[in-house]
Amino acid sequence: MLFSNNQKQKRAIALLVAGGFLTLPSMVLGEEIRRDDLTGSDLSRVREIVKPTASFDKAERFERMSAGAATTTINPSKDAFSQHLKNLDFSGQERFKLGNGLFRKLWVSSPSSTQASDGLGPLFNARSCQRCHLKDGRGHPPQHSADTATSMFLRLSIPPRNTAERQAILKGELDVITEPTYGKQLQDFSIPELAAEGRMVISYEEIEAFLNGGERVSLRKPSYDIADLSYGPLADDVMLSPRVAPQMIGLGLIEAIHPADIIENAKTQQRSDDAVKGKVSWVGPKSEGKRAIGRFGWKASTPTVLQQSAGAFEGDIGISNDIAPRHSGDCTENQQACLTQATGVQKRLGETEAPSPVLELVTFYSRNLAVPARRNINNPEVLKGKEIFYNIGCVTCHRPKYVTSREGDQEELKFQLIWPYTDLLLHDMGAGLADNRPVGTATGTQWRTPPLWGIGLTKEVSGHTYFLHDGRARNLTEAILWHGGEAEAAQQAFVNLPKNERQNLIKFLESL
Repeated sequence: MLFSNNQKQKRAIALLVAGGFLTLPSMVLGEEIRRDDLTGSDLSRVREIVKPTASFDKAERFERMSAGAATTTINPSKDAFSQHLKNLDFSGQERFKLGNGLFRKLWVSSPSSTQASDGLGPLFNARSCQRCHLKDGRGHPPQHSADTATSMFLRLSIPPRNTAERQAILKGELDVITEPTYGKQLQDFSIPELAAEGRMVISYEEIEAFLNGGERVSLRKPSYDIADLSYGPLADDVMLSPRVAPQMIGLGLIEAIHPADIIENAKTQQRSDDAVKGKVSWVGPKSEGKRAIGRFGWKASTPTVLQQSAGAFEGDIGISNDIAPRHSGDCTENQQACLTQATGVQKRLGETEAPSPVLELVTFYSRNLAVPARRNINNPEVLKGKEIFYNIGCVTCHRPKYVTSREGDQEELKFQLIWPYTDLLLHDMGAGLADNRPVGTATGTQWRTPPLWGIGLTKEVSGHTYFLHDGRARNLTEAILWHGGEAEAAQQAFVNLPKNERQNLIKFLESL
């Protein structure tokens, strides 16, 4: 059953303000965290600022500046996602440019005459960060038979096989049990001395969907397989999960959102009487007191930009670093020829292939990529679309705004009013989007709510409009129609809108 517009608006507002936003101590999974970075007067200001609006006749104050003072206002172009934070000082800009150079650097196999770029693989998905995150934008599935899957790959794992493995998952010591031969992900490239692991194969089935007013939409339902396996069969119970590379903008600001705000999102949804019940993704060992909120990745399985960068170096390129120190990347014990290849460690530079200065510069670059300013915020159709976005319940998960923490290592990221449109929680998105592959505390149907900022520039930056974790949606309408599970009510409300109102909602999203 659908709600009236007023009912939906009141419900959305109630979900976000019930119980006193940011003020209550939070108790989720035994964790108690307060917004302790703010004084009493700051807290009152923040509470007022982040209230969802109930007025849609004009843009809100500061709404154009999606990332506060860090927003880039350079005219949108193919480089719209490759700008540094606008408020970054000269020293920071120098580090950003150095990090950009390393982000684009092509690694080579060992040994080589370069010595500073050695260590690729031996198995890998890409030779550089830039190859997956082209122009710092969104990846895509192969678009034709001659296209590679460089910006998309398959995660691999198996269910726990014994009590010890089940306990390791429950205690947070492991997030998955890796496939015994092929490891955490399928690597479809290798150095010349080895064979690549295999090749991802995607097939699509077209499914018709019908919208109010007689409009018909064709959705493509993907199926995944692996061809040309080079190291023997996969485990019979292997679980595959496709992932496209996400866009890179605003990561430092996402990291600067106070944990209490994310926990409060979950508490507020738990108190509501509708079906949306987001879950905080806690990652890390429970016993060592190092648990943190997962904010990054399609399953919210990584808590920091540093850890995300370190994991990508090791898993995607096969480059060891101080946080992920395996010189052979994702090679397993069942791939002995892989494990015996030369490494790229240069003792004069450190104990790993990407010593700390390299990892830190790439992390700094990733953390400081700016979010572009909004466009057309006072366009009447955009404003109408924004009102619909609130009224049909999208705003419950895609929370519009936060004020970042006053604490942290970097001044430019502190105490900024930002508009990422995410609650950073895990949600059951239904059987249609399920990969049926649990990761840590995320089940096989749960996905993190992705930030929406910059989504309207996807075509400009990446040259396509493929969305969702596997790029199956070919436009924003298809992406909405794939929403199920906790999002099914909002999806059905979208289906039942008059065509012009659906178009207004899309125009609002394109303005982000």
